[in-house]
Amino acid sequence: MVEEDLGRATALEVARRLVMFLKRPGGQAQFSVTLSLQSGDRFDALHRWMEQNLGSDLSLAILSREAGMSQRSFSRHYAEATGLTPARAVERLRVETASRLLIETGLPTKRIAQRCGFGSEETMRRSFFRLLTTTPQEYRARFGA
Repeated sequence: MVEEDLGRATALEVARRLVMFLKRPGGQAQFSVTLSLQSGDRFDALHRWMEQNLGSDLSLAILSREAGMSQRSFSRHYAEATGLTPARAVERLRVETASRLLIETGLPTKRIAQRCGFGSEETMRRSFFRLLTTTPQEYRARFGA
């Protein structure tokens, strides 16, 4: 309804504000990466595609091809639009999705790592520690049902 009345940019800003806690308890992300990447710009379709293909190869070559740009141009324009390199955006999307799966499912971490495109449990563990300063197992123990 907000989008119909006030436009997509306003609707996204409202959505960002409604899902964001002022201060979440330890280890949880302060905002949704998915929402933060949806800015109504030229990369929205790419971000939706990335979310649907997290388990696939999301290398710079693949992303730039999907965006219809050269790798160099894509890297520059993407960083300008999002404030992130394409690799960091992919990592954040994967960690966010893995976090949700750890909380909402009983899937083994190995399956979650594969489903989210980490390649291995160790890669997922390193990404979790880099972004959330905790391991997937600790995250599940702290926030899982």
